[in-house]
Amino acid sequence: MNRNRWILAALLVLLAIALLDRGGQDGWFSSLSGDSKGSEKEPSLSAMAAEGAPKPGTAAPAFSLPGLDGKTYEVGGKRDKVLLLNFWASWCDPCKEEAPELKALAEKYKDSLDIYAVNVTLYDKLDEAKAFVKEYGYTFPVLLDEKEEAYRMFNGIAFPTNVLIDEQGVIRDVIVGVIPPEELEAKIKNLI
Repeated sequence: MNRNRWILAALLVLLAIALLDRGGQDGWFSSLSGDSKGSEKEPSLSAMAAEGAPKPGTAAPAFSLPGLDGKTYEVGGKRDKVLLLNFWASWCDPCKEEAPELKALAEKYKDSLDIYAVNVTLYDKLDEAKAFVKEYGYTFPVLLDEKEEAYRMFNGIAFPTNVLIDEQGVIRDVIVGVIPPEELEAKIKNLI
């Protein structure tokens, strides 16, 4: 009987230490002690993406990537048209959701907008990316970011990530996740 009490006491002490310490993290104990850090909201995906990423109003990082069509595409510097960079993966359900809208925007604004669909191939399979492009009927360039280099330049953290770049090569907006189609179109129309 004494042995069971000692085991129970030891378990309660360990549980108390775990709850109070939490490995040195701010958490349950800090909120009890009135520490305001424990009550802060988690940062949004957009806020996390913004940390260390090129900001709207700054020049887009320069890079070149091969396309599915065998050509090499370059980003950075002045352009003839506004550019929408769309970072995606074939397994991404939100990417599937926005794919028809991207196709419609490409057709509607073909004279004033370029869309580069950048498949982050490091996180995807090339065959599945090709099947996605065929299924959704992409007619705009599909670039292959095989080493995640371009995606990292924009501090990508989620799919899809869309970056609007004006004709001067300046980033005008970074959109993490899917937004309503009319909102994306309004952002594009403001630039063209």
